[in-house]
Amino acid sequence: MKRLSVLITLLLGLSAAAYAQQPTSPEEVEKKLMEYIDSEVERLTSTLGLEYWQEFYADSTLVHDYHAMQDEMRALQESKVMNSELYTAVQDKWNEAIYRSFEKFLNKEQWKKYQKSGALREKKARDKRKEKIENIRIKP
Repeated sequence: MKRLSVLITLLLGLSAAAYAQQPTSPEEVEKKLMEYIDSEVERLTSTLGLEYWQEFYADSTLVHDYHAMQDEMRALQESKVMNSELYTAVQDKWNEAIYRSFEKFLNKEQWKKYQKSGALREKKARDKRKEKIENIRIKP
């Protein structure tokens, strides 16, 4: 899941660079995102022993969810939102969607390996952040 953190940093950095009108084109951002997804699918395949059909689901999940995350991040930036917690909430939302999707197509042994590779630690961190936000909303 360290790679996931790297991707998030990359997305934020590239989005910030685009916002600052640096020469990072949308094509370059898309290329880097797709390279990351390809490398992540390769890593998951070698680590978890994914079958061909599982590679397809992993790739489809990552392509859809990372693009959706990127679109939401871009919308926040275009709205000039400065609250970092909102960006984190968007990341958590899509990372949770990825986690839940992977749970559906990985077998029990693969799921355990996936969780041990850092996914469970990231899940607990997301849950802790979510609980903290909910506690803040409940208090008057």
